[in-house]
Amino acid sequence: MSETSPARPRAIALGVQLPGVADDEHAASLAELARLAKTLGYVVAARVTQKRSALAPGAVVGEGKLEELVRLAAEADAVLVDHEITPSQARNLEKATGKEVLDRTAVILAIFHRHARSREARLQVELARLAYLAPRLRESGAGRDRQAGGIGAKGAGESHLELDRRKLRDRMAELRRELVAIEREGGTRRRRRGEHATAALVGYTNAGKSSLMRALTGSPVLVADQLFATLDTTVRAIEPPTRPRILVSDTVGFIKKLPHDLVASFRSTLEEARDADLQIHVVDASDPAFRAQLAVTREVLREIGADGAPVLLVLNKRDRIGPEHEQTLAAEFPDAILVSAKRPDDVARLRERILAFFEQDMEETELRVPYALGKLLAEIHASCRVLSESHDERGTCVRLRARPEQLARLRTALATVDRDG
Repeated sequence: MSETSPARPRAIALGVQLPGVADDEHAASLAELARLAKTLGYVVAARVTQKRSALAPGAVVGEGKLEELVRLAAEADAVLVDHEITPSQARNLEKATGKEVLDRTAVILAIFHRHARSREARLQVELARLAYLAPRLRESGAGRDRQAGGIGAKGAGESHLELDRRKLRDRMAELRRELVAIEREGGTRRRRRGEHATAALVGYTNAGKSSLMRALTGSPVLVADQLFATLDTTVRAIEPPTRPRILVSDTVGFIKKLPHDLVASFRSTLEEARDADLQIHVVDASDPAFRAQLAVTREVLREIGADGAPVLLVLNKRDRIGPEHEQTLAAEFPDAILVSAKRPDDVARLRERILAFFEQDMEETELRVPYALGKLLAEIHASCRVLSESHDERGTCVRLRARPEQLARLRTALATVDRDG
């Protein structure tokens, strides 16, 4: 007898269409909430929406819609709200429906918590969750105080709420200290990588960044058809190897209404994008909402001060669109490259575009390296494109192409030897 998989918990999606939000934008936001729910393990059984000038201060929606929500929630396990709501609004909804209520921020935080793998990601997510919980702490038992302390105690002891808040503040301070130490280590690693050309894959969650990362570098990074599958930054060299070496980083994906505390917590991780020589903006060209998603990516990058780097726009998932759509996109985005991470020829074209970007600023020159500096000659072969090589009584003559900053370092090293020698 075959076992049947347990039914997934059901949720009701609740959304309010506010002034200035178009019908298709509102529908897209609710569809995205359903995808977030799916990633968290829920299936959205029904949607309740209402047009309002603002969220109702009591229970988000008006009385009529609240009655509809209560009826539908009777057959569900949770209510997911497509907005960030106040603690009192959440309590009122929970009281009315008798179900757990998660706003959009809580859903995203829960997904991040589930997907965090590295110590840094876990600390970042915990800090963001505590920042979210801080204003939502409430007294579990009114009037209950802890016993007053010893010498120096002031009046009655701390209430349970005050104690919880103090513990939370202490834990957040501890997390920040740990993250500062990790960020220091990360900054050191980034400085060591500074002599290499760097490109950062950025974009909306589930746009296909990790699939392109795997295709470009051959690295076994996680590829999953779910939101926020990648939280940890992965850095790998492009394969086949290039001269100079090009490092590609895969960063956490963005989403509309990404909680501010998450952006703040992941700031050090997102600095890979800020410090990159080239940002590769990846969008899912098969998603009708990709233009809005691209706008979200740009806005988050502006928020973290990472909007100054050169950009290569990659319209991904070409295999899911037709030829006519391709022509339309090519006309609208003439500087972009249309690819599918599943097609080797497309990945090869993307690789050539990346190489062409880094080669456009390369300078060609000739250097003579004394025979005693074999280590420097090895560095030239590792970091530059060697065009020709010959030998004479004074050393090895190398004609090469390299980035200006790399040439400056090589010339400084050779000048130091000439001066000391």
